[in-house]
Amino acid sequence: MDQDNAPDDAAEAGAMDAFRRFFALERDVLVLSLAMFAFSLGFQMTSRFLPEYLVALGASGFVVGLFGTVGNVISAVYPYPGGAISDRIGSRYALTAFGLVSTLGFAVWLVAPSVGAVTVAGVTVEPWVWVFVGLLLAQAWKSFGLGATFAVVKQATAPSRLAAGFASTETFRRTAFLIGPVLAAVLIGLHPAFTVSFRYVLAVGVLFGAAGTLAQHLLYDASEDSLGGGSFEGVARIRADLRDMPAPLRPLLIGDTLVRFANGMVYVFFVLVVTQVFAVGVETTVAVGGLSYAVDLSPQAFFGYLLGVEMLVALLTMAPAAKLAERVGLKPVVALGFLVYGAFPVVLIYGPELLSPALSVQWALVLVFAFSGLRFAGLPSHKALIVGPAERGAGGRVTGTYYLLRNLVVIPSAAIGGALWEFVTPEAAFTLAAVVGVVGTGYFLVYGEEFEAYA
Repeated sequence: MDQDNAPDDAAEAGAMDAFRRFFALERDVLVLSLAMFAFSLGFQMTSRFLPEYLVALGASGFVVGLFGTVGNVISAVYPYPGGAISDRIGSRYALTAFGLVSTLGFAVWLVAPSVGAVTVAGVTVEPWVWVFVGLLLAQAWKSFGLGATFAVVKQATAPSRLAAGFASTETFRRTAFLIGPVLAAVLIGLHPAFTVSFRYVLAVGVLFGAAGTLAQHLLYDASEDSLGGGSFEGVARIRADLRDMPAPLRPLLIGDTLVRFANGMVYVFFVLVVTQVFAVGVETTVAVGGLSYAVDLSPQAFFGYLLGVEMLVALLTMAPAAKLAERVGLKPVVALGFLVYGAFPVVLIYGPELLSPALSVQWALVLVFAFSGLRFAGLPSHKALIVGPAERGAGGRVTGTYYLLRNLVVIPSAAIGGALWEFVTPEAAFTLAAVVGVVGTGYFLVYGEEFEAYA
């Protein structure tokens, strides 16, 4: 009986081996991917709607821009010490600690409206301030843990398969990016008051954060961690890491910084473009199997489904793009992602009107966000291009150094975009962002270098 089933078992094992080889799903990469799914689901369910949450709690457009800038500060400051910590104590304990802090941040967002306005020494602290406090905590796993996630993939994957390894983690992550906003849209539709329905979303985010923390602590095998020796040397260590950054990363860093600066100028306003500039939802009737169903989506809920469209395209393109990189190199694939990043602001702000003679604004926005999904096709290759040149045991610090430099420059981008949004026009903010993004793409195309394992 067992012998009769042996060929089938072998075929099944062979198929699974092929699947694992294609996505580079080593054990630790798989565990990391599962944790990344949980935290990304919680973060994407919540973070993309936070600008609308801020406005609902009384914040202005300029405050929304400042919120984006605080996020940029966190993205700049957290990765380097996070990478140093992960190299020092190991990825398992580092990611567990970061996960606990992030889960607490989701909880702060949840209770912000209940805290309300607080007067301290004659100064009134508005409810939206607690959204800023929550951000300081909620972004811990995403930013503190950045170096650790890169290091896990690097130590578990062959150099020539790095893009495929990152494609596996990104596939899990972007699946959460697809499910999260759509699930948020469903929950937002449960109550007409956004400040009430969005708290349903935040409560689910807390649950996923707790689940992700527990899963990675119990399942991750820390025996293969490559720990950096010595103790953290503060500013001197930072200076040494900046000086010793692999030369191939420098042109990538410059182009990437310009592209991310452009994106940072307008990223927090994407939801407001849908909910305020176009102010469109969906109200229609759908007939299925002879039955009719009324569909009534608020602009906020419609935005969630648009993010789902964006992530569906990302999921369909990332793994094929990683395979393509093994044939044509990392640089062309990364450049494609940069180009979409750079062009998207003008496509979003002007595209629906240009397409309106042929399509409704709703369908035009669907196409616009589908286009946006293509920017993620180059993300696995981009990550491989960052961590590939790093020495073993230094992946966390190299990644942290790269993101420290990039994100320090990007810090003021959202405040600049917020000032243009509030005091000039949204169109001015989005147009200038596109110009900066396209310039960054051009720089990388001219000066960017290929990682030797893919050359």
